[in-house]
Amino acid sequence: MEEQEQPTVNQEVINIEAAIDSRVDRVTQAHSTVNKYALGSMAVAIVPLPLVDLAALSGVQLKMAHSIAKQYEVPFSRNLVKPLIASLLGDIITVSMTKYVATNIIKLVPVAGQVSSFASSAALFGAATYAVGKIFVEHFESGGTFLNFEADKMKDHLHQLFEEGRKFVASSK
Repeated sequence: MEEQEQPTVNQEVINIEAAIDSRVDRVTQAHSTVNKYALGSMAVAIVPLPLVDLAALSGVQLKMAHSIAKQYEVPFSRNLVKPLIASLLGDIITVSMTKYVATNIIKLVPVAGQVSSFASSAALFGAATYAVGKIFVEHFESGGTFLNFEADKMKDHLHQLFEEGRKFVASSK
């Protein structure tokens, strides 16, 4: 019977370094994906019809969640993820809804109202998408999946990430 060769200390160090590099690359790519979709979601604010912009935003956020899930090799189901995102955004949208309603009423005023509405809606959409994406990245980094995602336990942290998202959006203009 042949004896299996044990890896040397140098081989183990190389394997550990490769694993760390791989994880850092994955996190970097995931955060880049979040930033890209956060900026992209800002463009949804240009949709001139109230509530249609929210439907479009939902599509952008679902696509972002799918992209992040793919990076982490987490199975994705639109029917499972859509209510998770809605649950996460429930608090943020509730708090921001007064502002959203006001900006959408302004959208009905031709040209000037639409331009004014775009800026505030774009900031809201970008920050919300940023926060949702970052929450999923953190959850997947800890080994989580969509099946064990508990949106209620993430709400406080989501609000912190939403504020971070506002700063990211403001710095990206």
